[in-house]
Amino acid sequence: MATAAQRRIKSVSYAKYGYMFILPFFVVYFIFSFWPLIQTFILAFSENGTRTPALIGFDNFKTILAKPAANDFKAMGIHKSFWDGMKNTLIIWFGNFLPQIALSLLLAVWFTDLRVKMPGKGFFKVVMYMPNIITAASVAGLFLALFGDSSYSVINTLRGCAMTKEQLLAAGLDSAPEPWKIITTCWPSRCLVMFIQVWMWFGNTMIMLMSGIQGINESLFEAAEIDGANSTQTFWRITFPLLKTIMVYTLLTSMIGGLQMFDIPYMLHTGNVVNDYIKTVAVFIYEMFHSNFAKPSFGYSAAASVILFVITSILGALVFYVQRDKDAIEKKKKQKQAAKEWKRKQKGGGFSI
Repeated sequence: MATAAQRRIKSVSYAKYGYMFILPFFVVYFIFSFWPLIQTFILAFSENGTRTPALIGFDNFKTILAKPAANDFKAMGIHKSFWDGMKNTLIIWFGNFLPQIALSLLLAVWFTDLRVKMPGKGFFKVVMYMPNIITAASVAGLFLALFGDSSYSVINTLRGCAMTKEQLLAAGLDSAPEPWKIITTCWPSRCLVMFIQVWMWFGNTMIMLMSGIQGINESLFEAAEIDGANSTQTFWRITFPLLKTIMVYTLLTSMIGGLQMFDIPYMLHTGNVVNDYIKTVAVFIYEMFHSNFAKPSFGYSAAASVILFVITSILGALVFYVQRDKDAIEKKKKQKQAAKEWKRKQKGGGFSI
């Protein structure tokens, strides 16, 4: 038993200090994330173009999702722009995710393979990760200067599109060739955005996959090597199956970022109009929000944001469902069934031998 002196000692709890340290995060999150999210849901069900919007139900969603009447040109334009943006988003995301994950996985396996004796691995890791820390505006400006529609872009200058009359005569040419319209044509502009996304993000994906590979027990690789397994067999039988968790995380983060893709497609254009072939859903939301300050389309913009949120949630849940551990689920079901059987026998008052 505790002595009287011990009972008089007051217990000191430091839990309140922990709450004090995490309080700023929740305050900032509520002000800048949670409250705007609630406002977005409210605006999605509100009327457009009024200072005190009234709730109008699902009208904004119907305009975006359902095909409007043929004589309603504004609604038809909004409907078509949204679905074109969704198609562009999926095409660009698939086009950059598949080569990105393949390249990142190849490099991650190569850099973590102890049998590959290559000097300067650390240097190459840093160089490959560097594009990820460059701002999207700088990257867009760089590639716009390289592949822009202007005669003075780098690629068109190399083709001689910006040559003067004297230079053309000296080269024996009558006229300069037409500039390549890479930014404003369909597949060249899409492929350019895909390449930029792969170039910017493959280093980050490679680092995450490397951390997953380095977390695998080395004794498994040693046992495979002793058994005579080659690199390909080791990868498909050990490395790839045990990377399941980090692969799911990579897929989810890439999917969320891909569906919200905005900066590169929006900034990679000439003039004030974004190319329709690379206009994503996020660009559509931005343009709806800033389309006309006299009568803004806040409702359509918020409704599109909610739709994108729902689509992302469904796809995320589907990924978790497909990648779930079936053995663990089956084991849990058997445990629950055994517990129910034990309770039933206990209520019956008998014991089985």
